[in-house]
Amino acid sequence: MDDAVPSTPATGRTPRKPRQATVERRQEILRAAANTFGSKGYKTGSLAEVAEQVGITHAGVLHHFGSKEQLLIEVLEYRDKEDVENLEGKHIPGGLELFRHLERTVRANAHRRGIVQGYSVLTGESVTENHPARGWVRNRFTILRGEIAGAVMEVGEGRVPESLAALAASAIIGVMDGLQVQWLLDDSVDLPESTAFAIEAILAAAVAGSPRPYPLD
Repeated sequence: MDDAVPSTPATGRTPRKPRQATVERRQEILRAAANTFGSKGYKTGSLAEVAEQVGITHAGVLHHFGSKEQLLIEVLEYRDKEDVENLEGKHIPGGLELFRHLERTVRANAHRRGIVQGYSVLTGESVTENHPARGWVRNRFTILRGEIAGAVMEVGEGRVPESLAALAASAIIGVMDGLQVQWLLDDSVDLPESTAFAIEAILAAAVAGSPRPYPLD
């Protein structure tokens, strides 16, 4: 992205970039929040505990993020960035590697229960009207569906129709989120293995193409 920042039409002045100290402090708060939510859960983990880890006040955390809910959203975005930090281009890969990446992410999630809990609560509540995180959740799903559908078509080497790839993408996301809820409620659910099984089954069905058997018909 170009470093140049356009002038605002209203004032003609160039908006200030966040000071480096501010950026670093926000990163510290995000790491502390990820630690707190990850160990104590989103509802139990308090902003006061987050603030204490970075040596500021509760009000200081709100100064940077506005609300606990907004802090959770940015923690989730921070987590997503960390998950791709070591990947080429620092972005979710395409093709078969995308599905391997999803499986690796789920295995990591099995060790950050509080973050998964916060995500599940946030996405569930976002379906209510006028929820402040509704736009963020909806946009995240839209982007993820597109990336997964593209990977399905790439794996299928042109044999998978776009409509079928879209169905597979929605199904994979739905199964992944649903399994997380089951796992949060019952430790006997093997989150990584169940997720891997579901992804492989859906992908195999999609790649088999539309002539595949439909046992429910």
